[in-house]
Amino acid sequence: MENYLEFIALGWFLICSVGYTWYSRNRAGRRACLSNTLNLYREDWMRVMLQRGNRMSDTSVVGNLERNGAFFASSCLLILAGIITAMGYTTEAMKIFASMPLNPVPSREIWELRLLVLMVVFIYAFFKFTWSMRMYNFLAVMIGSAPLAEDVKTTPAGREAFARSAGKICDLAGDAFNLGLRSYYYALAVVAWFFHPIAFIVASTWIIYVLYRREFHSDALSHLRSGKVFQEPEQPSKAKDKT
Repeated sequence: MENYLEFIALGWFLICSVGYTWYSRNRAGRRACLSNTLNLYREDWMRVMLQRGNRMSDTSVVGNLERNGAFFASSCLLILAGIITAMGYTTEAMKIFASMPLNPVPSREIWELRLLVLMVVFIYAFFKFTWSMRMYNFLAVMIGSAPLAEDVKTTPAGREAFARSAGKICDLAGDAFNLGLRSYYYALAVVAWFFHPIAFIVASTWIIYVLYRREFHSDALSHLRSGKVFQEPEQPSKAKDKT
């Protein structure tokens, strides 16, 4: 029965993590959230960048964003090294956790499964952070090749196409970084699994609630939206009423 609870907790974690990723992407297409609001700011950033003669401030910002990804990617490697080391001391670690109250002693296979799931989470985060770094590198190259403000050969349509393309690369880099950072939240839920599968279920649910509140109902979102005048997407029901 105890093993059934372990797999139920793992299944609930997978439903929460994969389900929220799908939900947030689809929900972002219908209502305001941090992701699509920042995307609009990034595109405006590229338009303003094309009007500047000196782009040093823009490349500095891109460099800082890339270094953030490098920091978290290197942290993932250190954590993965620690997890691999912990796999070699499974017996000792199980004895330590077994001495804690309300902590049932799992089988060795379940314990190693917990470590494996935690490892997969940080491997996923590592790939997302490194991909974010590469795309910020692409963005730096695009800024370096951007048409100058006094360049009369580039048409307004060409400048707009460049701004949208560079903004999209910046969006993809930011989204990859966000997914990597979100993995750290999921890792906290997996850590709760080492104490009890019920704690794993509760932590998974709580993490998703925190992510949802911050993405769709945070003070940061309201202030970002009030910083610019945005055209809200028309709701499908209202469009039908007008027709």
